[in-house]
Amino acid sequence: MGAARDEFVDFCRAFSLIVVVIWHWVFTIIIWSETGPSASNPIAFTDGLWLLTWLLQVMPVFFFVGGFAHLKVWEKNRASGGGYWTFVGGRAKRLLIPSAALAGTWIALGIIVGTLVNAPWLGKTVLLIISPLWFIVVYMMLVVIAPIAIWAHKRSDPVVVVLLAGCAILVDVARFANKITWVALLNFVIVWGLCHQLGFYYERLVSAPRKIALAMALGGLIALIALVNTNIYPGSMVGVPGDDFSNMGPPTLCIVALLFFQVGVVLLIRAWVLERLERPRWERVNDVINRFALPLYLFHSTGYAIVMAAVLALGYRPEPEPTLSWWAWRPFWLIAPLIATIPVILVFGKRWTASPKPVVPSRW
Repeated sequence: MGAARDEFVDFCRAFSLIVVVIWHWVFTIIIWSETGPSASNPIAFTDGLWLLTWLLQVMPVFFFVGGFAHLKVWEKNRASGGGYWTFVGGRAKRLLIPSAALAGTWIALGIIVGTLVNAPWLGKTVLLIISPLWFIVVYMMLVVIAPIAIWAHKRSDPVVVVLLAGCAILVDVARFANKITWVALLNFVIVWGLCHQLGFYYERLVSAPRKIALAMALGGLIALIALVNTNIYPGSMVGVPGDDFSNMGPPTLCIVALLFFQVGVVLLIRAWVLERLERPRWERVNDVINRFALPLYLFHSTGYAIVMAAVLALGYRPEPEPTLSWWAWRPFWLIAPLIATIPVILVFGKRWTASPKPVVPSRW
C-alpha cells in the first residue's frame, strides 16, 4: 500500500509548540531588578490557575508524537539503505543549525553590547531569551538514542516502558526520601525518554478499543491527583516562584502521570480532530502551522524581546504581578510578539519551514 501522512500527528506536534509559544508570550511576567530580568507567571498570584497546566503543559504529548515520527523516519531510513548517522545527521541539521545560530547571535550581541556599555542586566537578558532552547537539547538527545530505543522496543515490547517508569519512581524516591538531589538529573533522560518510547505504541493505541484511551486518561489523572496530594509535589506542571522546585526541572513522576493522562485525552479526541482536518480549510491551516511551528518556537522569544525593548524605550515598565491592567494587556502580548516574530522567521528561518512529515500506512 502507499503511504499517507497521519494528520493527527502533525496536528499534535504543531499544536504543542503553538501552546508553548502562546504561554510564553501571554502568561510571562517579567520582573526587573538591578541584575536583570527574571520570568514569573500569574499562577503564583491566582488561586486554582495551576490546574490549567495539567492541560497546557504539553511537552509530554510533543515527545510522544515525536517518538512515533522518529520510528517511521527510522524505518524509512533503513528501508532505503540508510544507517544511524544518516538518521541522526538529518535531524541534527534541521534542529541544531538554526538553534546554534540563534544562540550564537544573541550571545555575540550580548558580548558586543557588554563591551560598549555598562549593562549588568545583559547576561540575564540573553539567557532568558535563549532559555526555550532547552527543548531542542532534550529533543536532540532523544534523536541520538532513538535507534537504540527502537531496537529495544522491537525486542522487548512493553518492558522498556515499564522499566523507564520504574526508574522514574526510584529517582524520585532517592531524591525526596533519601535527599540525594543530584539523582534528579537522570529524569531528564528517563522521563522524556519514556514519553518518546510510548510514542512507538501510537499505531497500536489508535487501533485499540476506546476504553484503553479512557483508562489511560483516568489512570493518569488519578495518579496525578494522588501525587499532588502527597504534599511532596507542586500542583503546577510549570515552574512557579515560591515553590520549592518545579515538576519540569528536572521532570518528576508527576510528568509521567501527566503523560498518560494527556495521551489518553488526545487519543479520545483523535477521531473528532481528524474529521475536521478532512475539511480543506482546516487541512490548509494545519499544514501552514506545521511548516512554521518549529521556526516560530525558535524565534518567538526574539520577537518577544523586540516588543519588550520597544515598549521599554517608550517608558513602559512591566507590572510584577497580574493586576487587572496586566490581564487587560494580554491581547497585546499575543498579537505584538507575533507581528515582531514573523519577519524574523521570514529573514532567518525560512529555510527550516519545510517540515518533513511522518508517514504511516494508508489506512490512517
